[in-house]
Amino acid sequence: MEVWLDNRNNLAELSNYGIESIDRIIQSIEHSNNTDIPLINSDGKSIIQAGKVIGEIININGADGQNKARSLVGSVNWLLLEFEDWSMIPIENIIAACAGSPTKIAALIRTPAEAQGAAFALEIGVDALVIRPDQQMIDSALIAKSQRGEIVEPISAVKDIGNIELQPLMITNIESGGVSDRYCIDLTSLLEIGEGMLIGSSSSCMVLIHGETLASDYVPSRPFRVNAGPPHAYIVMANRTTKYLSELIAGDEVLIVSDSQTCKSATVGRLKIERRPMILFSFKNTNDKEAQVFMQQAETVRLVTLQRKLRAVTDLTIGENVLGWSSPDARHIGVAVPSEVVER
Repeated sequence: MEVWLDNRNNLAELSNYGIESIDRIIQSIEHSNNTDIPLINSDGKSIIQAGKVIGEIININGADGQNKARSLVGSVNWLLLEFEDWSMIPIENIIAACAGSPTKIAALIRTPAEAQGAAFALEIGVDALVIRPDQQMIDSALIAKSQRGEIVEPISAVKDIGNIELQPLMITNIESGGVSDRYCIDLTSLLEIGEGMLIGSSSSCMVLIHGETLASDYVPSRPFRVNAGPPHAYIVMANRTTKYLSELIAGDEVLIVSDSQTCKSATVGRLKIERRPMILFSFKNTNDKEAQVFMQQAETVRLVTLQRKLRAVTDLTIGENVLGWSSPDARHIGVAVPSEVVER
C-alpha cells in the first residue's frame, strides 16, 4: 500500500513536514515542487503522471458516485475516491468490484480512524491512502502502511500461533465457592468445538475452560464466549504472558487453545461481569503440584476430558482428569521468571 500527499491546493510548504516516506505527491497541473518524490498532477477530473492519464477522480456522494467508480473498473489504472461524508460501505463495495482487475484504489482520508478503516477494508484494503499536509495524518497513514506490510497472510481476527503442551489435571476436591463477580469473555471471533482458554487461580497451573459453543436444552450457544470465572483468576494471553481477569480490556489478545494442543490468538470484544454462585475445584498435575480454579455453577460451563469429551462442571466428580497446562516458572507482572513462588 502507498501513501500519497495531497497538495493540490498548493498551500503547504512541504519542507515543514516529515514526508521522506511518502510515495507520491498530488499537485495541481500548473504547479511544480522541488522534490525527489514522484509527482502526480491533477486537472480536477483526472490524475496524470509523466504526461499520461493514470486514473480518474470520483466524488462519492451517494449511489451515483459509487456506480460511476464501479463502471470504470478495468478501464483505468487508478480510482481516486473523494468523499463528502466518509463511509466504509462504498469503499468495501468498490474494493470488491476491483478484485481481480488491474484497477487500483486510492482513497482520500481525513482522520486516523479513516486511515485504519480504508487500509484494512474487507481484509484487503485500498492501494493508496491520500492525505492532506498534516503531520498527524502523515504519521497515521504511514503506521497503517507499516501494519499492512507486516501482514503476509490474509488478515484474520484469529491468528495461529503454534502449539502448547496440555497435560492431565486430576480433580482432588470440589466444594462451594460462594458468590463472586463472574467474568464472561466475549470475543470478536467465533470459537470451534474443542477450543477454550487457560484459566486458574495459579499462574503456573490452569485448566482449559471450553467455549460456550454447544447449546443446551435451556439456552442457545454463545460460540464467541468463555465463562472464565472470578476477577482474581489468571488467563494466558496470546503472547504467553498472564493477566488477571480484572485487568482485561476490550482489544486485548488472548490465547485460544484447542484440545489438540494447537493455539491461536483472538481479540476481546467485551467483558460481561455479573454476580454468580461458584464452585471451587482443587486439582493436581502429574508432578503433584496443587492448584485451584473457581467456575460458575452452571451446566453451560464445561471442561475437556483426556478423551476430548466435554463435561459440565456441575457433573464433575473427584478423581476425574481434565485437560490443563502447567509451567515450572513463577510470574512477575505476568512474565515468566525463574524464581520460586507459592500460590495456594
